Amino acid sequence: MTESSAAAPFLTRWFELLDGDEPSKILDLISDDFALSILFSTGDGNATDFAGGRAALVGYLEQREKGTRTHHLLSATTIGRDELFLGEVRRGGVPEAGFVAAGRVNGEGRLQRLLIGRSSEIRFD
Repeated sequence: MTESSAAAPFLTRWFELLDGDEPSKILDLISDDFALSILFSTGDGNATDFAGGRAALVGYLEQREKGTRTHHLLSATTIGRDELFLGEVRRGGVPEAGFVAAGRVNGEGRLQRLLIGRSSEIRFD
């Protein structure tokens, strides 16, 4: 990760785990009523929406190329229970896509809602 992670500590930790040796550890961070939507665009109008609960997150993890892509913080903020994270995805250190993530952490410190949009068509450099 780059920059300061103090502004979105939960999502910063989330992406560190996702990029690490055991990305499935993020499953330990979600609430029982967890819901997500990850809109994953690869350009040319092609996108996949991983939407649902725990099963959708497991499906997303299973299709990922572990250790290939990394997430890098550009800016972040926290407002109450909500964290916003603007980042860049890199493949082998080369910028590949921009993304924005919004997460809501419940009172027990678990991720309750997650919305991520990723596109190779825009960068925030």
